[in-house]
Amino acid sequence: MQVTVVGSGYVGLVASACLAELGQQVICVDSDRAKIDALQRGETPIHERFLPELLARHCGTRLKFTSSLADAVKSSSVIFVAVGTPSTESGDCDLSAVEAVARELSRSVNEYKLVVQKSTVPVCTSEWVRRIMVLNGAPETSFEIASNPEFLREGTAVTDFLYPDRIVVGVNSKRAASLLRDIYRPLTNGSYVRQKNAIPEPDEARIPTRLIETGARSAELIKHASNAFLAMKISFINAVANICEAVDADIEQVCAGIGADARIGDRFLSPGIGYGGSCFPKDLKAFRAIARESGYDFRLLDEVIRINEEQCRHFLRKVRNALWTLKGKRLAVLGLAFKGGTDDVRESPAIAMIELLLREGCEVAAYDPAAMPKCREWLQERVIFAESAYDAAESADAILLLSDWEEFAALDLQRLRRALKYPIVIDGRNLYDREMMAQRGFMYYSVGRPDAFPRESPEHVSQLKKAS
Repeated sequence: MQVTVVGSGYVGLVASACLAELGQQVICVDSDRAKIDALQRGETPIHERFLPELLARHCGTRLKFTSSLADAVKSSSVIFVAVGTPSTESGDCDLSAVEAVARELSRSVNEYKLVVQKSTVPVCTSEWVRRIMVLNGAPETSFEIASNPEFLREGTAVTDFLYPDRIVVGVNSKRAASLLRDIYRPLTNGSYVRQKNAIPEPDEARIPTRLIETGARSAELIKHASNAFLAMKISFINAVANICEAVDADIEQVCAGIGADARIGDRFLSPGIGYGGSCFPKDLKAFRAIARESGYDFRLLDEVIRINEEQCRHFLRKVRNALWTLKGKRLAVLGLAFKGGTDDVRESPAIAMIELLLREGCEVAAYDPAAMPKCREWLQERVIFAESAYDAAESADAILLLSDWEEFAALDLQRLRRALKYPIVIDGRNLYDREMMAQRGFMYYSVGRPDAFPRESPEHVSQLKKAS
C-alpha cells in the first residue's frame, strides 16, 4: 500500500519511518523545502533512538520526501495528517494547519482516499475536516475521515510505534477499518518482531498488539483523556512526595506500595520537578477547553496543572535550603531537555528552573547530551554551556540534576566530587541511591526522600559550614 504522511515533525517523521519499516511505500510531505532537502540528504532533525537507522534503511526506497502534497496524494490510498496543533492563548488547539491541509487535500482527491488524523485534535475535528473538504470541492463519496491517535513518548517513539500498548482506530465504515487493519497487520499478527532486522522489542512489549476499533469521536477523546490521566498521575505523586518530605517519609517506599496495586500500576509514579514537553501541557489545556465548551467544568485538570507549575518553585526552595543564599552561587545544571533521551526543550521544567535561578542571581553552568543546540539562542549570554557534566561541575557550589539521562546516572562520582567546590548534589529526578551518595561523601537532596549526609568527619563539617 502507498501512503502519504503530511508533516515531518516529531510525529510525522517517526510515523513515516515506522510505516516504511512495516512494509508500506511512504511519501512524507512538508511545505518546508529546506527541511525536505535536509531529509533527502539523510540528515535527522530530531534526537530519537533508532530513527537514524530507519531513515538510512528506507530513504530512497520505501520512504521518499517531497514538498508537493498534490503529487503525493494522487498516488496514495491513505493520507495521514500529522501537522502541529499548538495551544492558543486561551488553551484551545490551533487547528489552522489542519484546516490548510484539508483545503489542499480537497483539490487533490482524484479517487477514493482515506484521510487519517494522526495529530492530536479536539473531539469532532474529523467532522470539521470532512466539512471543509466538501466545501472546497471534494466529492462527498471520494474520501473518508478517520482518527488514529499517536501514543508516542519522546526518547522511545520508534519502539512505541512498533511495539505499542494498543492501536486505536476511529472509523465510520468497514472500508476504512479494513485499510487501517491492513497497514498495521505486521503488528497485530506479531509478524514484525520475527523479521531479521526488526528493531528490538522493549521489555514487557505486548506482542501481538491489540487493535481497538472505535468511532472517530471516541478515538479523538481517547488521546486527550489518556494524556490527562498520565499527567494527573505525575502531579499526584509529586504532591505525595511533598507530603513525604514534610513528615520524613520515603516516596520510593510509598510508590512501591502504591504501584503494587494492579488497579494503579507503577508506571508514571516517578516524582520529580514536573512534566513538560510538547504533549502534556498542551493537551491538558486543550482537554480543559473541550470540557468547558461542552458545558462541563473539569476542575480536576486545573489542579493537575497547578501542582505541576508549583513543583519547580518547590524545588527552588529545596535548593535554597541546601545553599542558604543563592545570589552569586555557581550552580552546575545537568539536563536541559524536558526528559532524558530527547533534545526537546518545549515546556521543559529544567529550563523553567534555570530561569528561576537566574532571577535569584545565580551563575549557571549547564550541560545536556543533546539539547544544548536548541537552548543557545535564548540562553547563550546568560548561561555557560559546558562540554561535559564534569566541566559543568568545576568549582560549582552544587550540582542540580534536572533531566533523567542515563548518562547522568552513570557518572564517575569521585571525579564529580573532586570537581565541585562543595560536595552538594540536589537531585530533581531521584537518579541516585541516598545511602550510596552519603557513603561517597556527598550532601544529597532529592524529591520526596530524607536528605542524606556523609559522616561528620572534620573535613565534612568544614565543608558544611562553608556551604551555608
